[in-house]
Amino acid sequence: MNLETIKYDEKGLIPAIVQDARSKEVLTLAYMNAESLKMSIEKGETVFFSRSRNEIWHKGATSGNTQKIIEIKYDCDQDALVVAVVPAGPACHTGATSCFSESIFHSREAVETNVTFLTELEQLIARRKADMPEGSYTTYLFDKGVDKILKKVGEEAAEVIIAAKNRDAEELSMESADLLYHLFVLLQEQELPFQAVLDVLKARHSESDEPKETE
Repeated sequence: MNLETIKYDEKGLIPAIVQDARSKEVLTLAYMNAESLKMSIEKGETVFFSRSRNEIWHKGATSGNTQKIIEIKYDCDQDALVVAVVPAGPACHTGATSCFSESIFHSREAVETNVTFLTELEQLIARRKADMPEGSYTTYLFDKGVDKILKKVGEEAAEVIIAAKNRDAEELSMESADLLYHLFVLLQEQELPFQAVLDVLKARHSESDEPKETE
């Protein structure tokens, strides 16, 4: 990247679209100036310019939710950046994985992958944890703490086993859904992103496809 070609606006800023390098999900839209862009490259982690505080800030410096930079690209006009990162935690101050968690339009023809839905579930649970709305079952679980959450995971796992032993497909579907939900609550309580689980699965899949030596 030739930093000399970067075009900043009249305030000396350039928009930086931050994207998860693994899932390709857009995490946030922030701004950089020449100094914070240089610092980002030097640190290998995102450093932005806060327009509200009028100062440079290192993402995750206090929260620990840093973003390791994989690549920085600029557009054809050199006035916008895309920053591919591996996040160490949620990007949004609400605790959600992405700042873009609300939809105002969704085409009926759009094909939604299962992983996308699970990511949305993770974001919803993160918002519940951050906002703790009254009357929410998720709020209740977070309020009771990890022991209660672990108990529910164990109970739902047992229910899955019973449904499977009974060969009850409908019951197995429902109990499996309950287990996944409580597992996501547990992951959120432990501050472990779902992507970490996917990474393990992908790594194991890759290892299983490797050719094995034969005698």
